[in-house]
Amino acid sequence: MAAEGRPWRRALLWLALLGPFFFASYGFANWMAGRHPELPVMAFAWETRIPFVPWTIVPYWSIDLFYAVSFFLCRQRLELDRHALRLFSAQLIAVTCFLLWPLRFSFERPEIGGVFGWLFDVLLGFDKPFNQAPSLHIVLLIVLWVKFAQYLHGVWRWVLHVWALLIGVSVLTTFQHHFIDIPTGLLAGWLCVWLWPEQGTPPLRAWRTAGDAKRWRLAALYLLAAAVLLVPVVLLRGAALWLLWPGVSLLLVALAYAGLGTAVFQKRADGRLTMAARWLLAPYLGAAWINSRLWTRRVPQPLPVLDGVWLGRIPCTALPVPLVGVVDACAELSCCAPGAAYAGVPMLDLVVPEPEQLREAAEAIERLRTHGPVLVCCALGYSRSAASVATWLLHSGRAAGADAAVAIVRAARPGIVLGKAHLRAITVAAGDPA
Repeated sequence: MAAEGRPWRRALLWLALLGPFFFASYGFANWMAGRHPELPVMAFAWETRIPFVPWTIVPYWSIDLFYAVSFFLCRQRLELDRHALRLFSAQLIAVTCFLLWPLRFSFERPEIGGVFGWLFDVLLGFDKPFNQAPSLHIVLLIVLWVKFAQYLHGVWRWVLHVWALLIGVSVLTTFQHHFIDIPTGLLAGWLCVWLWPEQGTPPLRAWRTAGDAKRWRLAALYLLAAAVLLVPVVLLRGAALWLLWPGVSLLLVALAYAGLGTAVFQKRADGRLTMAARWLLAPYLGAAWINSRLWTRRVPQPLPVLDGVWLGRIPCTALPVPLVGVVDACAELSCCAPGAAYAGVPMLDLVVPEPEQLREAAEAIERLRTHGPVLVCCALGYSRSAASVATWLLHSGRAAGADAAVAIVRAARPGIVLGKAHLRAITVAAGDPA
């Protein structure tokens, strides 16, 4: 069967749709902002020392070329559609912010002639000193950088990185944006990439309203924490705007418990979270990693349970000998075990896993045991992974019941935390009629 060619016509159609939409929506936001007699300015005092560098208008303009070419890089229809939806989302999110929170650029741009002056004149023909945070230039830059980095390697990838950095800096040195527009643009850009992953189900389509009361309590707690962080963002602004990042991170975790589940973390088949998830959730992920290391500092190494199955915390380096495989039950942390056979069954922290998840983990344990000793892990190695090992013990007939299975696991790792709800889920998962 002949390989499907690049979707050139569909790429051209997307470009024909999104190009006019870009100028129409951007212009509309400018027009709406221009109707206000006065608009606020969000700038730090140190920004007055940023130099005006005329030649950086060239990398600033170059993003338009990257935008147009990016559609034709895509090799498959799904890839193209996801990329186009990222660009559409970028426009939609940025313009919505411009309309809800209009800002004005406050510096006077020096007079300049020549080719650079002409490029500025063309730019100012449709651009106005509004449409500030988030910088749409930065939002689009993230989406485009991800796409081009996918296809460039070696020295060309480094050229891309350098040029992308120039584009990012140019929003300041062409006097188009204040600094706060950059981090807000980065946040919005990674959100667009996260919304439309290259493969798999988009996270918002994974919504299944949680039926577990504990999940709703955790969702409420994370939502409250996000709200607490966002209060100074709204009231104080300025440097307090940095709290927007951890606020968004905690909001996404709240949505995970409310209904999005493990799709929020976008854990891939290689055990790593997508780059978009790592950036968006970085404040939460950093805290989760530190917490995992503090709780397990006295027992950092995995411990043997039975028949080549070991239990421990999620590894971040090569597995200790003689382990050659990993069954990973952690949703929120990347698992780095190069060269090991890997099976991931992501489960949310702090709640009882679904029986289907435990059954899948048990089957993965038995399957990977054919390659040699296996580590079963989660963030701490005390709950999700312990329940998975107990399910395997019961499912494989190595334990007579859920209580006996948990007793075997607890004898190997005394600190495990498994309650009555875990015992019920283990029993159901293993298909034990008792």
